[in-house]
Amino acid sequence: MQDDQAGAGTSGDGPTARVVLVLAKAPVAGRAKTRLTPPATPQGAARIAAAALLDTLDAAAAVPGARVLVALEGDLGDAERGDEIAAALAGHTVVRQRGEALGERIDAVHSDAAVLFPGAATVQVGMDTPQLDAALLDRALRTVESGTTAAIGLAHDGGWWALALHDPRRAAIISTIPTSRDDTGARTLAALRDALGDDAVAELETLSDVDTADDAVAVADLVPDGRFARAVAELLGDRDDAVPARHTTATVSGGGRP
Repeated sequence: MQDDQAGAGTSGDGPTARVVLVLAKAPVAGRAKTRLTPPATPQGAARIAAAALLDTLDAAAAVPGARVLVALEGDLGDAERGDEIAAALAGHTVVRQRGEALGERIDAVHSDAAVLFPGAATVQVGMDTPQLDAALLDRALRTVESGTTAAIGLAHDGGWWALALHDPRRAAIISTIPTSRDDTGARTLAALRDALGDDAVAELETLSDVDTADDAVAVADLVPDGRFARAVAELLGDRDDAVPARHTTATVSGGGRP
């Protein structure tokens, strides 16, 4: 797949003012959502990841006035539902992920956004919260469009699911923070506040990431009509021991520490 940067930097009415960034990994069996196996097979886990990505792209595309920039890792030619994902990406700007550590890749896609869409505010998400919708993303962007420098959405597992920035170049602040730890979210929030000031950083809703099979079943219950829920029902079935996911625990706030 070739990168599609047609129309980057402009919308139908002039320069782009807001961008949704999606950090995505091609859902290849054996490389995507491996913590779902077992009970899912490697192919089944990849199909669940594909459904999560497709639902996320739908939400991103529905954000009013926003362009979508996808930073992709991997080859869709080897991916589950690869043709469907390629079709969903056709109207968006796609770049390859750059950097070794996840923090470096996050910084890189924000740098790409600053170049491709000068002056635009951004909100970045991944593939782990298919329960998000356009309204959540729109609120995140409105937060940083209304005078707040940054906003972060923490995840119940200790990470974070969204980062909104008035200036995407500010993502460099968090590029060296270790990821996939139970204190990643708290450390990211602290780093932003240390660099920008407490009042400059807001908190968004707290969501549940999809990491395990129980997570997948619980999150699917929140969005029963989506591709993700259908894939989970087909490939994991009902799990009576699943822990219910919490959709939110807080509304957008002005920066009080958790």
